[in-house]
Amino acid sequence: MSPTRREFCKGLAALPLLAASTRLFAANGNFYKTTSQEDSMTFTLPPLPYAQDALAPYISANTLSFHYGKHHQAYVDNLNKLVKDTPLEKATLEQVIEESSKDPAKQGIFNNAAQVWNHTFYWYCMKPNGGGKPSAGIAQKIESDLGGFDQFKEQFKQACTTQFGSGWGWLVLDGGKLKIVKTANADLPAVHGQKPLLTCDVWEHAYYLDYQNRRPDYVTTFLDHLVNWEFVEKSLG
Repeated sequence: MSPTRREFCKGLAALPLLAASTRLFAANGNFYKTTSQEDSMTFTLPPLPYAQDALAPYISANTLSFHYGKHHQAYVDNLNKLVKDTPLEKATLEQVIEESSKDPAKQGIFNNAAQVWNHTFYWYCMKPNGGGKPSAGIAQKIESDLGGFDQFKEQFKQACTTQFGSGWGWLVLDGGKLKIVKTANADLPAVHGQKPLLTCDVWEHAYYLDYQNRRPDYVTTFLDHLVNWEFVEKSLG
């Protein structure tokens, strides 16, 4: 096992609430890090799990080219600049999030690290020909914890549309029960003791080119046509 791989696994063990989800979209230990000839590790933009036009017409290739290629890339670039020549330079993404979440002086590092993680998770929460009702396992959990799929949709849409300004709507596991929460800006459930299962990005850059100011329409489309329930099921474990 390479040093990079060992470090990645150590980071997963240190932050289990992020680890379970991270394992699903990290095919190997170099998913977030690359090592140069000088053995200086840098974060890299993870690949999309589908082509940039694969979610059309619900999310256009134009939106993804800006959202993924510009915004997500900028968070990666900013994070590398902020951790350069600091003890966090060789940490895993999960370790950076954990450490910076505890220190107000590292708010800039946290914001960019969390946004790298949030966006990667968001991409995997969607798939072509997705949406609709979930498979039996998660459907039963939604029924028992949230009162059924229709109630889930209503509560999830409410969380996403009432998040003032930028942020995220989430389906999480909290104390063994499903819960719907919203977070502002770069915040994420794992630093609050919750396990993320599904997220919808409600920053304006996620939907404005396709939906303008119609956030409710974007969230409805996300639920009806884009959600990757297989990924949610695997995240639930």
